[in-house]
Amino acid sequence: MKNIKKRKIWIQIVILAFTLSACGNSSGSSGTGPDTDDGDTLIYGSGDYTRINPAMDEHGEINILIFNGLTAHNGENEVIPGLAESWEFDEETCTYTFHLEEGVKWHDGEAFTADDVKFTIEAIMDPENGSENAPNYEDVEEITVTDDHTIAFRLAAPNVAFLDYMTMAVLPKHLLEGEDMQESDFFRHPVGTGPYKLKDWDVGQAITLVKNEDYFKEVPRIGRIIFKIVPDDNAKAVQMESGELDLALLTPKDARAYADREGYRCYDMKTSDYRGILFNFQNEYWRENRDIIPAVCCAIDRQAIIDAVLLGQGIPAYGPLQRNVYNNEDVEHYDYDPKRARQILEDAGCKMGSGGFYERDGETVGFVISVGAGDQVRIDMAQAAAQQLGEAGIECTVDIPAQVDWGGQMAYLIGWGSPFDADDHTYKVFGTDKGANYSGYSNEQVDQYLAEARRSDDPAVRAEAYDKFQEELAKDPAFAFICYVDASYVADARIKGIEPETVMGHHGVGIFWNITEWTIGND
Repeated sequence: MKNIKKRKIWIQIVILAFTLSACGNSSGSSGTGPDTDDGDTLIYGSGDYTRINPAMDEHGEINILIFNGLTAHNGENEVIPGLAESWEFDEETCTYTFHLEEGVKWHDGEAFTADDVKFTIEAIMDPENGSENAPNYEDVEEITVTDDHTIAFRLAAPNVAFLDYMTMAVLPKHLLEGEDMQESDFFRHPVGTGPYKLKDWDVGQAITLVKNEDYFKEVPRIGRIIFKIVPDDNAKAVQMESGELDLALLTPKDARAYADREGYRCYDMKTSDYRGILFNFQNEYWRENRDIIPAVCCAIDRQAIIDAVLLGQGIPAYGPLQRNVYNNEDVEHYDYDPKRARQILEDAGCKMGSGGFYERDGETVGFVISVGAGDQVRIDMAQAAAQQLGEAGIECTVDIPAQVDWGGQMAYLIGWGSPFDADDHTYKVFGTDKGANYSGYSNEQVDQYLAEARRSDDPAVRAEAYDKFQEELAKDPAFAFICYVDASYVADARIKGIEPETVMGHHGVGIFWNITEWTIGND
């Protein structure tokens, strides 16, 4: 892969920055950030940000507040207009033509045009920029700007998820042309077209946004939103208790304390967000021991982890599409079965050693799970899984590094999942050499089935392709899937407008989809 070193450095930053980020909204009295004419302030407990770069990264809850895409998602996660007021698709030429809203301004007052869209997508597609989002647009063969408000994308092959991917935040060409798309200072002083604009960024402390009075759609009702940087889950719970936060994504254990408390409201929201053990196939250990991965999968008691760590707020995971219409329930689930795990190890030639762990070719069978610092849920999951693996004869320990070494680590407690089209978080996560395939996983049949699914808009064809994809992924696992995690948001009761039925995405992202409708006030 081109420029892989640069991409992995930024991946490390992004994973640490957005691990289980929270979101916020209420009439807080905290004085963080500058004053605005509108006294309403929402203080949200957020993970840390080193940059705000939606083109290169993916999981910033803040992105939807500052930027817009050509399309957007509603509360049912359906595609709706964004910066594009309408579009059409020419099947014969495989071309999408978008007609853009007129009169839209960037936060600095410059006019938004189709050239900005072309610049953004081409920047993502450029392999030198190392964007993890590049696989979403690899079918784009030509981009044509007809005028300031009309742009067309001709695809080399159909991509049924293309309209979902056009929710990508559009960036201003006039501020980024010629800049380094990974390191530009713009991404610490972002300018968008969205409902909120950056007012102040106190590094490591808070990011203050104020509403965009010139927003081309409905102007927000809440005047100011502060992303208060609280990367540690335990600290977030303490600050919610002290009243420093108005909205936060808490661990299930911490959120439970607010279930019946006056002045608060709990939102236990479904997500497409799963957790699992990523095996690093770039590490020699898994190149030599790939055949024992099914034993790892069978040794994990998923329900016990859900009960102990999530307090029951989740479901056992066996694949990446369980909250999608194309889920295949009949694939191998690798249900908890320590006897089967031991049998798999023994069939692979492993022998029980004197220390209580299996050995292979004179070496103890085992590995280290790395976990991002500050994410208590993932840490607890990893430690529980390590204990269960040990009981099955696999020596496993947990490491919490300050930075993730994607090339050198053995395994990682990963999270992925998308509430949108099934192509999202499958094609680029499991496809060979794709932008979000951090494990180095490669399987020709998986590649084939994912390509077939993205190139057809026939539900029957897609269902067959995704069935085969999931079957092959189960035969040759990239992850040991553990569970889907519900999002436990706690909010000041004065916040109105949060939609609890919306299925959240990875890291619980998505709660701000209708932020312009939110209000803060007493009943």
